[in-house]
Amino acid sequence: MNSSKKTLLFVLWSFPIMLFSQQPVNIIPQPVEMKINTGYFIIEKNTPVIFNKTNAELTHAASFLKSHIKNISGYILPENIHGKNSIQLIIKKTEGIGTEGYLLTVSPISVDITANTKAGIIYGIQSLFQTLPAIRTNAALRVPCMTIKDYPRFKWRGMHLDVSRHFFSPDFVKEYIDLLATYKMNTFHWHLTDDQGWRIEIKKYPKLTSVGAWRVDESNSMWGSSPQAKEGDSATYGGYYTQEQIKDIVKYAEERNVTIVPEIEMPGHSAAAIAAYPYLSCSQQQQLPMTGGNYRNISSVYCVGNDSVFTYLENVLTEVIKLFPSKYIHLGGDEVDKTSWKNCAKCQALKNRLGLKNEDELQSYLIKKVERFIISKHRKMIGWDEILEGGLAPEATVMSWRGESGGIAAAKMHHDVVMTPGTPLYFDHYQADPTTEPLAFGGFNSLKMVYDYNPVPKELQGEYEQYILGAQANLWAENISTAEHAEYMLLPRMLALAETDWTPGDKKNWDSFNQRLQSHFEKFGQRGIRYCKGNFRPDIKPLVQSGKLFAVLSSEIYGGEIYFTANGEQPTLKSSKYSTPVSIDSTVTLKAITVVNGKMMTNNVAQQSFVMDKAVGKNVVYANPVSSKYFADGPNTLTDGIRGTDIIGKYWHGIEGKDLIATIDLGDEENIHTISLGCLQSYRSWIMMPQYVKFEISDDGKSFTEVKTVDNDVPSNTMTAIKDFTANFPEQKARYIRVTAKALKGLTKDHPGKDLPAWIFADEIVVE
Repeated sequence: MNSSKKTLLFVLWSFPIMLFSQQPVNIIPQPVEMKINTGYFIIEKNTPVIFNKTNAELTHAASFLKSHIKNISGYILPENIHGKNSIQLIIKKTEGIGTEGYLLTVSPISVDITANTKAGIIYGIQSLFQTLPAIRTNAALRVPCMTIKDYPRFKWRGMHLDVSRHFFSPDFVKEYIDLLATYKMNTFHWHLTDDQGWRIEIKKYPKLTSVGAWRVDESNSMWGSSPQAKEGDSATYGGYYTQEQIKDIVKYAEERNVTIVPEIEMPGHSAAAIAAYPYLSCSQQQQLPMTGGNYRNISSVYCVGNDSVFTYLENVLTEVIKLFPSKYIHLGGDEVDKTSWKNCAKCQALKNRLGLKNEDELQSYLIKKVERFIISKHRKMIGWDEILEGGLAPEATVMSWRGESGGIAAAKMHHDVVMTPGTPLYFDHYQADPTTEPLAFGGFNSLKMVYDYNPVPKELQGEYEQYILGAQANLWAENISTAEHAEYMLLPRMLALAETDWTPGDKKNWDSFNQRLQSHFEKFGQRGIRYCKGNFRPDIKPLVQSGKLFAVLSSEIYGGEIYFTANGEQPTLKSSKYSTPVSIDSTVTLKAITVVNGKMMTNNVAQQSFVMDKAVGKNVVYANPVSSKYFADGPNTLTDGIRGTDIIGKYWHGIEGKDLIATIDLGDEENIHTISLGCLQSYRSWIMMPQYVKFEISDDGKSFTEVKTVDNDVPSNTMTAIKDFTANFPEQKARYIRVTAKALKGLTKDHPGKDLPAWIFADEIVVE
């Protein structure tokens, strides 16, 4: 061959490589091993997909691949035409990648996806898709040359969707499943029944949908205080899924390697079913479907002493199990108000006959009995962590949502666990500055909080780690009534969870994830998917080093810079630019903003107050224990010098239904003239101001003298407020200080949780 022909062939061979600059590969979740090579593979209209047609799983995977390519390019790729420039799908025994892993090899002349199962093939295809355009285009479909070896960290990689509080169409449910599948999440927890709506057709009980699926439309009212329905009102708001629609959605999910776990709530959260069939409750009184969160005079718990309830539950579950091939059936089991059982002759007779000590054991009896039925159908039961109360069912899997304590307890009992703690995995909570966000249920779970979460608590590392199946985030819909709002609350936090569930902990990197995320934002925008652009309010976090207090400022915004002040003024672009931790040696309030490309990204600044007083750093003893869910920075949160903000989960101690009684030892006698306690009210989160705060002092820690009692003046219906209860008095000497915040006896009559316990949230005791 002469040199000119060699040169021509080199140019032709190199053309696809030289024509384009190398594009970054922004795959989420981050693969376990990935090497980017020079060049591209170009998918053209004649690029064949090669696979074994006798393998049904490969046939389905090839169809999935071809359908996507057709959607973005119009190409109808041929099948099994051997030659160069092909895409090959191969199932064969491959070591080191497990049942869901894959090998992806891209060269200029071929794409090979190899796995042990269809699941791995689908995940390899999803990684391939992430290198391609999001929408239809005439541009070349070029895939960077690379090699990937990839497999998941956890078996359960889940997302939940509540369709009971607001009904979402079958088409949106499919879109939701598509988003899960794109990011290699394999479990869709479908919350199909609850107090405000029954969403699954049960042929044996048609009133569950003809009555229980519809309610009076009070969408313009606040969820917790919406007016209850009246006889004669038209129930037009709601909907349900027919069994044919469910079969179609289940098939759609299976094609994308997503398992649907149905949830049928019991024994609580059953008001919709009771509205349809009143005999299911202890009172057996007629009631109308609930319009929101107003529970006054509503029965929401099945009667455990009524044998016909168990017949009903078995009949319902029989139809559910026929529709869903999932290994797991979710029975709920959470937030059961057992008051009706205490007042029900049938329930009390059952309790006495069985020799049960309390109503918790009655709930355990119901759960265990239903579990035996599920096991007889060759399925497994899963439920919220309240199913631990009264004794855990023998083969139950626990979904830990009230923090991690339930999951830790279950794992130590050798039960499987899915971690889904409210912080940070409740996606109905705010993800950015609440003043700029759509209405959320409360709380604060930012993108970085989700990304930093480790589903294996330190208490379980080692022998118990094997019982952690994975992590799941929950999207409750009290305040989410549209598909667009649901997308916004889901994205991009779901991507952070996807990487947490898939990628080994030592391979995760926040900066890398944040950088890769930007291209996914572009694709969401191209597809018209609504998403949150991030939390533009900087985070101000205290840091103690060598006995000195500092403030660390950070922003989760990619490319964001922080400007701050410490003199009370609003920060601007002319303020100090943050670079290193700020020393805190006096009472001060830091204010900070995020700046991107020279532009302030929010008018509402982050603000954090620090106090230097006689109580800072001193030990605190509590008469009533602080909730493990709201322990903030530990037992000395009330004397750490850090003031609470409007974010519930930060720097606040929470106590439910009991007085906050805190005693501080100052170490030596001090001259004092002022004591104050900061408290929070968040009406929708059942956090209320105390009735009053009493301040006492002592020189021996035994005999206390009251110096002042400060009454509350914040109205009970105030949505959000922060108040300092402050006692000023003539200067006195004291070593010990006792502060008593008197809890409400129960939530007020105008509150949807009327008569139930209220929370007290306190942040700092200041002594001067």
